[in-house]
Amino acid sequence: MSESRDESPILRMALGKHEIARLLRDREITDPGVRFDFADVEPIHRAFAPMVREQAFDVSELAIVTALQAIAYDHPIALLPVVVAGRFQRKCLISHASNPIRDARELVGKTVGVRSYTQTTGFWIRSHLAEDYGVAASDITWITQDEPHVPEAVEPSFVHRTLERPLVDALRDGEIDAAILGNDLPSGDEWVPVIDHAADRDHAWALKHGYVPINHLVSVSLTALDEHPEAVARTLGLLERADAKASESQDLPVTLAGLDRLRGPVDEIAAACLAQGMLPRPVTSDEVFAPVSELLAARA
Repeated sequence: MSESRDESPILRMALGKHEIARLLRDREITDPGVRFDFADVEPIHRAFAPMVREQAFDVSELAIVTALQAIAYDHPIALLPVVVAGRFQRKCLISHASNPIRDARELVGKTVGVRSYTQTTGFWIRSHLAEDYGVAASDITWITQDEPHVPEAVEPSFVHRTLERPLVDALRDGEIDAAILGNDLPSGDEWVPVIDHAADRDHAWALKHGYVPINHLVSVSLTALDEHPEAVARTLGLLERADAKASESQDLPVTLAGLDRLRGPVDEIAAACLAQGMLPRPVTSDEVFAPVSELLAARA
């Protein structure tokens, strides 16, 4: 963090490419009490490990699973109650046309490839498989490429970090039976969705739970929070205003802000992470948001 000539703090910030980031970068929403030095990180998941391990930024977008793991292992970060990116995920689980899987229950005993076991898309797919089909994470062997962003995180015994080539190549050649891909999801007749009626299921899930599956929230380093609480509070205010503006034209908003609106989702996600073997102990929304509670109480 540095001080500008007018003495308003400048926070080092890492955000991805979405409407909330655009509103702040383009200064359509501003506050004279805080400024931002935006880090150039593309894709944004490359900011996650530096934020968790080194607190390389004062404020950074962070995947919900990585954030919960970081808090469980006592890394000095906290979450602000703002979701900057959510997404429906069921369509991201695919098989190959030469060996199609058209019923998710057929995945039991098979192999599924995913970039990292802790990748948020994979977390949501496993949650949906358990909720819709009764298929537990441990019923499948997960073949992965990348280590977790949180260095202490221990992967379950049914996870094997042995994949050394692109997921689509491994799926095409039969090295894995299915694969989970996010922004790089391929199209065409070569690929067969594993979950049928994915869009209808996603929409029904959102109406039942009251939110779109959460991908990324915003984290803050405890150092920045301790040294400049007023600047962090102003940052939270800006993020909330950006969320309100970004949500105006969406029937099912992919952003979300507010402690009361996020307690339930965070508790649900933390419980599912524990069931999937990604947390060493239970984590609750009270613990997740405790470091910023004074900021929120001061505004009440």
